[in-house]
Amino acid sequence: MYAQRFTALLPVLSMTTLATVAWAAPQVAPGTRALTAPPVPAIGRAWPVGTRPAVLRGWEPPAGPYARGHRGVDLAAPPDAPVRAVAAGRVSFAGRVAGRGVVSVELSGTGLPPLRTTYEPVRTSVRKGDEVAPGQVVGTVEPTGSHCARTCVHWGLLSGRTYLDPLSLLPPWLRRSGPSRLLPVLGVPLP
Repeated sequence: MYAQRFTALLPVLSMTTLATVAWAAPQVAPGTRALTAPPVPAIGRAWPVGTRPAVLRGWEPPAGPYARGHRGVDLAAPPDAPVRAVAAGRVSFAGRVAGRGVVSVELSGTGLPPLRTTYEPVRTSVRKGDEVAPGQVVGTVEPTGSHCARTCVHWGLLSGRTYLDPLSLLPPWLRRSGPSRLLPVLGVPLP
């Protein structure tokens, strides 16, 4: 029933509106174009915490705006551990929301609206408007306020109002958990 109402509105809605509600409409009517989330460039240069933290809970996109899901990933982190910006950008929010410290960074060069990363619970060390570099500390993990069984950082990624998987910001070489392997260079004789 809701899908029929939504598809009836397709000709009326602008593409901007469609981009913000695309995740709320998992099915489209026959003959109409399927909506997809915007592509996420792998521009991350650092993990938010540690070098390869354990992912305690992964991204689970909700079926609708108020449906169950997990709009980010939870990364294991000890209290007071530094929290770093994954990519270059500008701090768009640094403060408290519902008793938790939150930092939000608009990522440079990611279009309009820019991609935005969020980190919580964080004791902030930056202010709104600050420019941050990849790997720059934006705060420390707050020992309380976490929704995990142990302390963690909830890391989110948004494009407008659409939640995306923040792990997609990290290039494969940064996500890889195995040891590095050196391969021979072709044409170079071995000693």
